[in-house]
Amino acid sequence: MGSSSFSSSFKVLLFMIPLAVLFGFVSVMGPRASTSPVILSNHPWLWSSFSSSSSSSNNNQLKIDVVASKAKAVDLHSTVVMAGVEDKKEGLLSDPLNLNRSSSTPTAVQPAVQVQDQSNSTMEIDGLNISMSTTNKTLGVAVAAAINETHAVPMKAGRKRAVTKLEKLEAGLQRARVAIKEASIGNQTQDPDFVPLGPMYWDSKAFHRSYLEMEQKFKVFVYEEGEPPVFHDGPCKSIYSMEGNFIYTMEVNKQFRTKKADKAHVFFLPFSVVKLVRFVYVRDSHDFGPIRRTVIDYVNLIAGKYPYWNRSLGADHFMLACHDWGPETSFSDPYLGKNSIRVLCNANTSEKFSPVKDVSFPEINLQTGGLTGLIGGPSPSRRSILAFFAGGVHGPIRPVLLEHWESKDEDIRVHKYLPKGVSYYEMMRKSKYCLCPSGYEVASPRVVEAIYTGCVPVLISEHYVPPFSDVLNWKSFSVAISTRDIPNLKSILTNISSRQYIRMHRRVVQVRRHFEFNSPPKRFDVFHMILHSIWLRRLNVRIQNDQSAVTS
Repeated sequence: MGSSSFSSSFKVLLFMIPLAVLFGFVSVMGPRASTSPVILSNHPWLWSSFSSSSSSSNNNQLKIDVVASKAKAVDLHSTVVMAGVEDKKEGLLSDPLNLNRSSSTPTAVQPAVQVQDQSNSTMEIDGLNISMSTTNKTLGVAVAAAINETHAVPMKAGRKRAVTKLEKLEAGLQRARVAIKEASIGNQTQDPDFVPLGPMYWDSKAFHRSYLEMEQKFKVFVYEEGEPPVFHDGPCKSIYSMEGNFIYTMEVNKQFRTKKADKAHVFFLPFSVVKLVRFVYVRDSHDFGPIRRTVIDYVNLIAGKYPYWNRSLGADHFMLACHDWGPETSFSDPYLGKNSIRVLCNANTSEKFSPVKDVSFPEINLQTGGLTGLIGGPSPSRRSILAFFAGGVHGPIRPVLLEHWESKDEDIRVHKYLPKGVSYYEMMRKSKYCLCPSGYEVASPRVVEAIYTGCVPVLISEHYVPPFSDVLNWKSFSVAISTRDIPNLKSILTNISSRQYIRMHRRVVQVRRHFEFNSPPKRFDVFHMILHSIWLRRLNVRIQNDQSAVTS
């Protein structure tokens, strides 16, 4: 009798131990409540991780996790020369669009489940990012074996969890990622207006599909807080004209702007750095404090009023600036500088511009507010001047250019000031190549002026990421030289064959539509290309765990 009782107790004990182990394992493997934006990348030199706290009172931890290295991606950019997210090394965007390993369109929204331990190894299952330790994996196998051996009664399935609005949004982005990936290896999509073709694009089919997906899906929420002229306003007739024109166009746009914040993929902070410098900065004070405090106050305002900044710590927010002080302004708030999408003319990788998350857009000098008289030029056979430059002497590069070439050669026309009566734009139209040296900052309006007039741009800069490099292969329609090659400028240009020059000229004319400003905007113009670059950066981020759930 005693032996039988002992045997029964022992069997019960054997049954309970695996259940206890299983309960502990399930507790460890449960979903976390913290928000976790994930930067999608399949190149190890682009991986980075860091943690920080929220701008407001909560203490959410931002973790940028690495998707498994076997994940495949649509690569609109065939050559990689850019290092890590926060590195200051020179280079261009390697992976403008990174995709999850899943190759099929998701049929249901799955919750983002994360389990982490000290090993921090990562696996991906059906689009889920799961970090598991070797110990936990072994434990899982042991628990499963114990359950099978003891014939445990199956646990009753819980109720189906409600799908959040954010998860629905992310599912739509995942479908877009898959569509773009498939387009890269499929047939060219037809379009009544324009079909991108040619070596000017890293992957024309992927770009076209991405653009169409953007037109169908992309929504931007513009914060209405703030008063003009610092907010919701900007210059439209100056060298910084694209700053004001984008702000204004975004304000009135009905296709991409949404008034429903929970439907938005990105959130726009509509302040103008040009207007901050004019109305907030105290001239000649050398005190950046007033600008910094204005930006901090604005971020705190929208972070306190809306849940979206704290949900991602700014990773799905963007600012736009063409003023030289744009990068410095972005660092007023650490999350704005480190996490947010910064759309900048001054795209200098040595000043923390990150092509993985930031956007380079063109500096366009619209003195009259429009393109009248700026577009067009003669054929290559009617261009008698080899190369041309005229402009102020500032920054480290232009003095070197003038030292070697000012009034030294009839083929290389380099001027500090143009002779009286000589038209700047006419000189561009007579030239095969237009020299575009950086000034105080890396960006120059001459790049777009050259493209407008059909003159092949010669980029003379260091650490500059040209506009829309995620889509455009600049090597196919421009020449890039370093400062040390300025003495060899003529030999470099004359060694380009006439046949190759004609190809480059034709490609300049073909890509010109992507740099043209139109009011109202036209498809594939500069406004839409800026939006498309922002769209690509948003596709590179996956944000998890929204608190406002809705049933699917």
